[in-house]
This record gives sequence, C-alpha cells and structure tokens, in this order.
Amino acid sequence: MPATKCAVSDVDRSLYDFKNEENSSDYFREKEGLTEEIVRRISAEKNDPVWMLDFRLKSLRLYHELQIPDWGPSIEGLNMDNIATYVRHKTGMKGSWEEVPEDIKSTFERLGIPQAERESLAGVGAQFDSELVYHNLQKDVAEKGVVYTDLESALHNEFAEMVKEYFMHLVPPSDHKFAALHGAVWSGGSFVYVPKGVKVEIPLQSYFRLNAAGAGQFEHTLIIVDEGADLHFIEGCSAPKYNVANLHAGCVELYVKKGARLRYSTIENWSKNMYNLNTKRALVEEGGTMEWVSGSFGSHVSYLYPMTILKGDHSHMEFTGITFAGAGQNLDTGAKVVHRGRGTTSLITTKSISKDGGIGTYRSSVTILPSAKKAKASVSCDSLMLDS
Repeated sequence: MPATKCAVSDVDRSLYDFKNEENSSDYFREKEGLTEEIVRRISAEKNDPVWMLDFRLKSLRLYHELQIPDWGPSIEGLNMDNIATYVRHKTGMKGSWEEVPEDIKSTFERLGIPQAERESLAGVGAQFDSELVYHNLQKDVAEKGVVYTDLESALHNEFAEMVKEYFMHLVPPSDHKFAALHGAVWSGGSFVYVPKGVKVEIPLQSYFRLNAAGAGQFEHTLIIVDEGADLHFIEGCSAPKYNVANLHAGCVELYVKKGARLRYSTIENWSKNMYNLNTKRALVEEGGTMEWVSGSFGSHVSYLYPMTILKGDHSHMEFTGITFAGAGQNLDTGAKVVHRGRGTTSLITTKSISKDGGIGTYRSSVTILPSAKKAKASVSCDSLMLDS
C-alpha cells in the first residue's frame, strides 16, 4: 500500500473567532480590577447566602497574600487591574432557546449547540460571559432524579446544603493564587447530581463562551455521581480574539462515589489572547472510575493539570490528553494522580504537537502513598515538534 503524506497546518479557529458587540443598554459590566467593593457587589448581584459572601471575602484576602506561580510559563502580560471580573447580559437564564436574546442565540447556533442538544445530548447549559443564559434537561432524565442546574440556583434550593458541603473542598482557595481569585469572584457554572444506581445513557454538556474583551470568566462546575451511578459530562470552551488579555480561571470539582463512573470530556479552544489558568480535581471512592478526555488547542498561556485522588480501594483513573501549540502559544499541561487506596490503578496518556514556535510543555505527577498497597500506574507522553 503506497504511503500517504499528510501535513499539520494549524487549528482552524474561524468557527469560533466572531464577536457579539456589547450594547451598553443590554449588558452590565463591572469595572476593571479586584477590590472588596467589587467582590461585595458581585455577591449582592447573586443574592449569595451569608456564608458565601464570607467565603468570597476570605478568598480575596488569600489572593492578595499568595504569590503568582514562578515555575511555569510567564503570565506577565496578565494584569488584574485591566480585567473586568463580572460581565453579564441583562437577560435571565432561560429554559428554551426561543426565549434567549437573539444576539446570544445566534452565537450558540453558529457554534452548533442547539443542534447538538437536539441530536445527541440529555441536557445542555450555555454560559455567555459571567452567567448562564440557557439550561435544560430532558424530562426522562429528570424523572430519574438527575439534577442539572446552574450553581447559583442550587445555592438557593433543596441542594443548598450539599453545595455548601462540597464547594471548594477539593480545590480550596489556599491551593494557589488563582484558586483564591476564583473563590472571590466565581460566577456561573453547573451543578450536577446523579442519584445512586442511575445510569445517564447520553451525555450532558456545558458550553462556556467568553465574548467580552478584557474580561474574565470564573465558572464553577460541581458534579456528584452517587454510588453505582454513571455519567458522561462534556465541557466546551471558546472565545473570539481581541488585542487585550482575557482570563479564564474556572474550577471543576468532581466526586465519584463507591462503584460509580464519571467521564469528563473537555475541548478548550480559547483565543490566543487568553490566559487559561483552570483547576480541575476529582475524588474517587472505592471501586469508582474517573475518566478524563482533554483537548487543549487554544489560549496564549495555559496551566492545566487535572488531578485525581484515588481515595477508595480498587478505584481507577484514566487521563487521555492532546495538546496543539501553534504560534504565540505556551501550553503547560498534563495530569496528576494520588494513589491512597489499596489496589488503585491509573493510566495517563498524552500527545502533543508544537509548530511555528509554539511551546507545549508536559508536566504530570504520580504519587503513591504508603497506604496504596499493590497500586499500579502507567504514564505515556509523546511529543511531535514540527519546527526545524
């Protein structure tokens, strides 16, 4: 069979690189910078319970105390004094696409989100800048007791105590400077609870679109998959390109209970003016399985290392990641796993491509604690550098 030549050119971002102009009468934009006054206004805007306001203010103090990481790519071009931490359209969250404002709906239609929901998803959440503008869950899935809503709503309904119990316990604000930033100004994101024994046959998806120039997005995703349950959750991210820095400092916390399984798939296709400082972490109980599928193709700088704690005996983790770093990109990615339980197993597989001066750095770690008798871990990393 004759050999076939193929060439790697670049990731085509034309699908994502379009803008919605902000009409001041339709949008609220917080002033740039990070102060206690701004944090209090965000909290009041969201009608936070008292404990959440206290949490935000403590996180803000930690943010000012903690140092910027000095071991990864430079983020000197990021100045929080130039970042608006909260931008929202004046519409509320809707339960049907027909109710979503036309300019926002057209954005998600160009991205194919409504079509994907109709064809292959059990539920969809769509966030535009700092707030979710659409959320829906199929009736038959809801009837099984599955909860899929925005995190702010969960803070004020029957799941409020569950949110309080789990929120930023896996990723405390003291973890690093940008976890503290997230704790202070988080906005949007999804809350998912899958009851014991429930298998969600088709995926749920959240899509995050940062449209505003010079802004940050700080969504928080909290997923709890109870004993023996099964879920596939898909996350998509994109933004248009601007000549000023944008920031993404989201947080993902995943709890996989005894005998449960969670697959978390992400495609991050941010624009090349984006600083992507995202933190993702999972805790897996006895016999549980955590699967990560990660594609990192955008952003100017990325720090991204999903971490799994294999707490329970015979729990299992798999991470499959691919990274493409082109011109003007410095993507520092990998995965981390901590083996605590007996007979735990992990598999980390990554592939990266770098070209046109792009930098792709692989950074992973495997920790096997004394309690993790008979643990097994496998790590594989392959890189393709196309510059001469």
